[in-house]
Amino acid sequence: MVAFGGNALLRAGQKGTYAQQLENVENTCSQLVGLLRSGYNVVIGHGNGPQVGNAMLRHEGGRKVFGLEPMPMDFCGSETQGSIAYMIETGMERVLAREGLDRKVVSLVTRVEVAADDPAFQNPTKPVGPYYTEEEVKGMEGTFRPDAKGNGWRKVVPSPKPLNINNIDLVERLAREGCIVVTVGGGGIPVVKDGDGHKGIEAVIDKDLASALAALRMKADCLYILTDVPKVYINFRQPSEKALDTMTVAQAREYLAQGMFGEGSMAPKVRAGIMFVEGGGGECIITEAGRLNDPSAGTRIILK
Repeated sequence: MVAFGGNALLRAGQKGTYAQQLENVENTCSQLVGLLRSGYNVVIGHGNGPQVGNAMLRHEGGRKVFGLEPMPMDFCGSETQGSIAYMIETGMERVLAREGLDRKVVSLVTRVEVAADDPAFQNPTKPVGPYYTEEEVKGMEGTFRPDAKGNGWRKVVPSPKPLNINNIDLVERLAREGCIVVTVGGGGIPVVKDGDGHKGIEAVIDKDLASALAALRMKADCLYILTDVPKVYINFRQPSEKALDTMTVAQAREYLAQGMFGEGSMAPKVRAGIMFVEGGGGECIITEAGRLNDPSAGTRIILK
């Protein structure tokens, strides 16, 4: 299981045009060739933060200009799952053709079940969508909070824990048959049980946790979490900065308790690694996409 980080689609300073994102995706997909040539079956998860924010901006623009009712957040999640998966399929197909590899690429728009009584629903913390003025948010539905950098007010939504992944048995079957499967995009579309089925809910699931859960359900050998640094660091960007080659689950928990990892960056990745390893998975490797084929790169999270 490989979880693409945000920089797999959008790099710092870029406008996020289709051409830029497709080039970034293809470059990231090319890093998977080593795994494929080694005989691994590969499942890909990915983020969608900037893209779902842009989708919400478009819907908001339609509301202001044409009076169109904005689509709910779960719809925006499915919308971006499909568009990003399309780019990954396109980029991966080009890489496979160039490398002479015969693999099919399959994408699944994926719903992920969360608990309706998850404590996160009592304390929304995840900022999403466009910025508003304080005056604009008056009377708008949802919870809004001022941005710490003074850019305005943003909607904040819950980030509940993923419990079950829709069709994960099908994902596993396709992967074990040799298909490259794209799933749990953006952490999956969050849904809760509703009678005989499920209904979408306004929330954001951490994509690394969703990828870890998918890896566990499929009994994956390894979970790769791709980010923009080659290793995990303690005392990051401080004089005492230190790169970690290996962390046991106990060490990772201690570093988290000490606040060594940023909540908006490395902490969720480390928690996902703990979840996978402690849940019976193999090892988790956190590294930069460009270093995926370097055996010395990355930080390995192991049981003990």
